[in-house]
Amino acid sequence: MAHPQLSADTGSTVSDGLSALLDEYVLSRDDHLHAPGFVIRPDDVQDVLFELRDEAGFDHLSCVTAQEYETHYETVYHLKQYDDPTEEVSVVVPTAKDDPVSQSAEAVFRTADWHEREAYDLVGIEYADHPDLRRILLPETWQGHPLSMDYEQDRPQVVPFRENANPLEDDHSGDGGDTMFLNIGPHHPATHGVLHVEVTLDGEQVVDCDPDIGYIHRCEEQMCQQGTYRHQIMPYPDRWDWGGGGLLNEWAYARTAETLAGIDVPEYARVIRTMSAELSRILSHFLAVGAYALDVIGDFTATFMYAIRDRERVQNLLEDLTGQRLMFNYFRLGGVVWDLPVPRTEFLDKVRAFTDDLLRRLEEYHDLLSNNEILQIRTVETGVLPEDVAKSYGCTGPVARGSGIDYDLRRDDPYGYYGELDWNVAVADGCDNFARLLVRLREIEESGKIVKQCADLLEDWPEEDRTIQANVPRTLKPEDDTEVYRAVEAAKGELGIYIRSDGTDSPARFKIRGPSFSNLQALPEMAEGGYVPDLIASLGSLDTIMGEVDR
Repeated sequence: MAHPQLSADTGSTVSDGLSALLDEYVLSRDDHLHAPGFVIRPDDVQDVLFELRDEAGFDHLSCVTAQEYETHYETVYHLKQYDDPTEEVSVVVPTAKDDPVSQSAEAVFRTADWHEREAYDLVGIEYADHPDLRRILLPETWQGHPLSMDYEQDRPQVVPFRENANPLEDDHSGDGGDTMFLNIGPHHPATHGVLHVEVTLDGEQVVDCDPDIGYIHRCEEQMCQQGTYRHQIMPYPDRWDWGGGGLLNEWAYARTAETLAGIDVPEYARVIRTMSAELSRILSHFLAVGAYALDVIGDFTATFMYAIRDRERVQNLLEDLTGQRLMFNYFRLGGVVWDLPVPRTEFLDKVRAFTDDLLRRLEEYHDLLSNNEILQIRTVETGVLPEDVAKSYGCTGPVARGSGIDYDLRRDDPYGYYGELDWNVAVADGCDNFARLLVRLREIEESGKIVKQCADLLEDWPEEDRTIQANVPRTLKPEDDTEVYRAVEAAKGELGIYIRSDGTDSPARFKIRGPSFSNLQALPEMAEGGYVPDLIASLGSLDTIMGEVDR
């Protein structure tokens, strides 16, 4: 359906220009709250996406959403521009109920590979010319598609005997070659979670690398579809990234649901959100930097413990603010759950004491890491991810900015209070493991600037204007068939959520776009041609959290 309340992002000039460009392909319009939408035939997917990428500059396939209706299946390609992510378009591809087959977008955007495999795995849509259409989160022997309407949840899953065959029986590839198949993980400290990497080696050189995910798939999307907008969904986002990015994840849901319901967040609450979110980003980056030192140079006693020590200081601040140390559950639709802890001055003094000391501490990290000759040997010119390749895979966050892509939703698609503050986007053009480390260290510094400015604003805020939450109805029931995709700049990159409403107080479709999912897909591009130690350094540089990948 066409929605009348389109945001300013979807101006008529852009929409008219796209209509003219795609005129021969468009069957109808299906505008979403965030973007104009165009319905096309399933065999025109590549032609349309090539037009949008090459002629209109939509070079970022942000997300792919698959869903089933009573009458048909549907794939939605959410496109943006790296130069201006407020320019968005939705390409809607319906397929027949009895024959859900569509053309693959993988030939245009490499990131569509994993996204379409997930759509096939969970919903059941097939992509006819996909290069590797197999399940991605569930084992190949799984019966049915869990997010399809006819899925039988009580159906027994029978694993044939061949799935229990000796996995080492065929550990060589090729005819008489010297290659060897090597399993890394899923239970290995270097994989940062239950990630299994299937690696083919020629001597010590990596010639093929296939990340195997899905070991902790937890049905987060389905659980959110069963929860209510107002109260029951918000506790889930913290669990997507338990490395410290919980508040950023909460903001992703809040931004999407607030757009869907037309909720304006009070200015005071936006400042609190911004401060707490940047503390959450620092929390995540300290863990990433400390773990990376452990991965690459085995530095446990200095860098790793320094990072954990500084991380504890941030945890203490967030515990004072939210009451929790891991699953914060602090954001609410329309604002935050409560004001700053009392006495306010004491809390804000603690925040400023941390930020004032942050630059000195970061100098120590640079001495231990970026100025470390051994780490430089391990990371400079290894794990190379060129800018154009990173864009094709939909990489975002420090991974993209380490490849010279100046893309940050806090600045480019402003939300919260970021547009009112003085800070810079950290970008490096080395395209290697070292560049990604530098970006995270610089981002900690910039986040510290943001936190300090927010603390100063909050201290002087008039007491009578300290509104922490908008007047939100107890029950939210957005108009039937309203669709929206919004995203925030999470610690790992662009964290987006697509919601389609059905007129009830729960979503009909809730799709999570985790940044680690697309970033991890680029690992083979970084690892192939290097050595096993380079593979470990490349994997660590992605800072993946598997709860966000598997969801």
